[in-house]
Amino acid sequence: MPVSSDVDAGESRSESDEGSPASDGDRLPVNELFESLQGEGRLAGVPSVFVRTSGCNLRCWFCDSYHTSWEPTHATMRVEEILAEIESHDADHVVVTGGEPLLHDPVVSLLDELDARGYHTTVETNGTIYRDAPIDLASVSPKLASSTPTPERDPTPEDGPTDAGEWAERHEDRRIDLDALAALVEDYDFQLKFVVSERDDVEEVTDLLARIRDAAAVPVRDTDVLLMPEGATADRIEETRPVTAELAREYGFRYTPRLHVNLWNDAPET
Repeated sequence: MPVSSDVDAGESRSESDEGSPASDGDRLPVNELFESLQGEGRLAGVPSVFVRTSGCNLRCWFCDSYHTSWEPTHATMRVEEILAEIESHDADHVVVTGGEPLLHDPVVSLLDELDARGYHTTVETNGTIYRDAPIDLASVSPKLASSTPTPERDPTPEDGPTDAGEWAERHEDRRIDLDALAALVEDYDFQLKFVVSERDDVEEVTDLLARIRDAAAVPVRDTDVLLMPEGATADRIEETRPVTAELAREYGFRYTPRLHVNLWNDAPET
């Protein structure tokens, strides 16, 4: 059953600059909770339960979960309530995503409980926060410079409560945390997933990959790197897919689809 909220978006944003209130005890701000197919990464196609938390410390202009970042809405749920909802589905794979799920302290309790129940967990993270928790696959998506919002790339309505100009500098300052990235790849089975908008993005990918390899005490193989076409709609992915696939072949990286977008376009709870 999807979890949606009647929380006023403007009200929830004002409670913190991350876009959601601080976690209360064992409660998490949950934007959606649903079963679908994993759409991205090396587990694409696997039936999964998605726990989409609300709130993010970044503001990618092309964010495909707008209502967890730019205009966050959510219900808050206790960890035990989330677990009961997960257990009502048949899938044994759980994707904890957002927003940025590692913002919230109670996510560690959720991951502990999922591990105790035998679930396989993927955590989708932007790589700026490290948590010591049982994570089966850390799906780390460092944000490239092309993600930074500008007045020309502003996803918010003209009369909305914020705009890209307010977030450009904060996003640019926060989008890469090399210490957190190194810790994530050292401690977890991982994939590094980069959103590609245009050919020039690959230069930043290779540069950041070199920096991560220097900082981390474990090997980072080219096959650990996934290139994913930017786009929240099927039409947009049609535009970015060819160059992304070409770059993956040229550099020896992997290409990952956005299966859910290809199947259901930008429908919620997919």
